[in-house]
Amino acid sequence: EIERAGFRIRIEGPARPTAAVLRRGASLAGGDPSPLAEVATVVASTEVSAPRPASPLPPASPDSLPEGLHVITSPIVGTFYRAPNPDAPPFVKPGDQVGKGMTLCIVEAMKLMNEIESDVSGTVVAVYPQNGQPVEFGEKLFAIQVR
Repeated sequence: EIERAGFRIRIEGPARPTAAVLRRGASLAGGDPSPLAEVATVVASTEVSAPRPASPLPPASPDSLPEGLHVITSPIVGTFYRAPNPDAPPFVKPGDQVGKGMTLCIVEAMKLMNEIESDVSGTVVAVYPQNGQPVEFGEKLFAIQVR
């Protein structure tokens, strides 16, 4: 729900909305009706299931990972950066060889830049988050095929 300049919009419903409603009412303050005082409640009228992008790798549970594949997760909550600065190339990209202790990315937390290092040697198979994307503790960052 959001309200700005006398206009309020509220979106609600289950994961699969089934009805549509649009209402116009008097001003929220009870005065003269105006276009800015419209109240709209909108719920999608058809069930929409957007195609989900195919995950390049299975979930990070150790039981479901292919043999020799190691997933590096975020040790902190912050913002994921692939390069040391916007003009620099990324630390690593899929297909690159990495060694134990090599910097893979930066996770910024509270204005501190935390370098995330590889804890294994191998080949980068996947980079999960996009550059500048917020990441949570334990979220997958990289998949590495261990040599």
